[in-house]
Amino acid sequence: MVGFEALDTFLFSASRACCSPLAIFIQTQGCIICLTLAIGWVFAAYVRNREIRQMKDSMKGGNSFAFLCHDINDLEHSAQIKLPRVSVVMPLKGFGEHNLQNWRSQITSLYGGPLEFLFVVESTEDPAYHAVSILVSDFKVNTSPSVHLDSVDVKIVVAGLSTTCSQKIHNQLVGVDIMHKDSKYVLFLDDDVRLHPGSIGALTAEMEKNPEIFIQTGYPLDLPSGSLGSYCIYEYHMPCSMGFATGGKTFFLWGGCMMMHADDFRNDLYGVVTGLRDGGYSDDMTLAAIAGAHKRLITSPPVAVFPHPLASDLTFPRYWNYLRKQTFVLESYTTKVNWIMNRALFSIHCYLSWGFVAPYIMAMIHIAAVIRIHLKEHAFEKTVFTSGGLIIASCLAICTVVELLSKWNLTKVEIQLCNMLSPEEPPVSLGSYNWGLIFVAMLVDNFLYPVSAICSHFSQSNNWSGIRYHLKNGKIFKIERGQECGSNYSDLGGKHLYGKRGTPPKISFVNSLVRSLAQWHQPKKFDA
Repeated sequence: MVGFEALDTFLFSASRACCSPLAIFIQTQGCIICLTLAIGWVFAAYVRNREIRQMKDSMKGGNSFAFLCHDINDLEHSAQIKLPRVSVVMPLKGFGEHNLQNWRSQITSLYGGPLEFLFVVESTEDPAYHAVSILVSDFKVNTSPSVHLDSVDVKIVVAGLSTTCSQKIHNQLVGVDIMHKDSKYVLFLDDDVRLHPGSIGALTAEMEKNPEIFIQTGYPLDLPSGSLGSYCIYEYHMPCSMGFATGGKTFFLWGGCMMMHADDFRNDLYGVVTGLRDGGYSDDMTLAAIAGAHKRLITSPPVAVFPHPLASDLTFPRYWNYLRKQTFVLESYTTKVNWIMNRALFSIHCYLSWGFVAPYIMAMIHIAAVIRIHLKEHAFEKTVFTSGGLIIASCLAICTVVELLSKWNLTKVEIQLCNMLSPEEPPVSLGSYNWGLIFVAMLVDNFLYPVSAICSHFSQSNNWSGIRYHLKNGKIFKIERGQECGSNYSDLGGKHLYGKRGTPPKISFVNSLVRSLAQWHQPKKFDA
């Protein structure tokens, strides 16, 4: 009984404190954050839905190939033979359950112009090398006569190990070096991107329409596998999706899909090659910084949304490793201005994340206090201060429902758009989403983001697909390789990074967090 009395005293005191002016401000701010996200997703859904309506109108007008282009005249042979050559560069690392389907969607594009696909691996020991070799062989043997191999060229490139930048960037630059001399555009794709048949054509058409475009990008639609970790990744990406659903100009860039002018790399325009090669960690953050510094245009067409199935065994520690990689990106920079912008993003994101979570903690305190009052039948004067807290908690609940409905609507619209853009694929279903887990993931992801960002800031090192990178002054200055540097598996796709040479260690989330905290002071050993 004494314990319950102490608990009641604590709950009533905490509930009273959560009704202070500062606490009310924090809870009101949480409601505003929820509604702001809801409004952003409404506008994003409008842009994607507008594209759906245009496709439906085109189909009603007799264009059964509206998933490729709105104007069926663009499919005439006279128009197709004028299409520019495109080189598709795909840096690979490891092999996972969804890779084959993703790669098939890429090399079976219905783009009518000359294409080359460059699958770039670091070595022949990479499991991706053997998997993609079989895929390429099957493609060349089983290609239908309607697909001309002289216009679709598929190569596997061994890039070797990176020494001055991340392995992904190294693979990209090697691919650029050997791409066809007549290629007008280069498209960088991650191995977890599942293209639509008309994706390359749509991106190229936009580049041809507006030569001022510096980079075109897109964004993934996460398909959670059912685990909490997969829903946390879905939740992490959803706020960012607003910046890619503009239907045009954007300030955001996703490294999983970037189309650029090939000559920009041949001529090292604005230092795109040197900026990436000399200590570059993140391809999209580096290129976005260059675009911002030179006021160049980044666009994201409304059809550039790609299904992104997550690994069926995506564990919570792998989600944590992915989050660490994402927050570590903000520690890399190219210029002083870029550093200031990254610090601003770091601060704002951390503030908003915990500003989002704190009201829910306060609401739980209010609700627990009300429950205890009703159970113990306390005097009326003890319930006065809880009524105000309960009203605020009710407002937060309403705002949360509005936010979830808006997120549900955007997801529904993007699923419908993806199904229309890939009519030959099995349809994606909204019914597989667990909205209870999505709510939990909202709280978990926003709580852990500042923790991950702080770990990244103090450690200045991170493991990315089995390679540990160390930063100094925003650039990579030390690279450590070996299975002892990390798991045998990558973060999202659950890809085998080292074949069958050992089994993946079972590392708990707590142990992973402790390991990150233990590395805070490690970079001091390398400072000179």
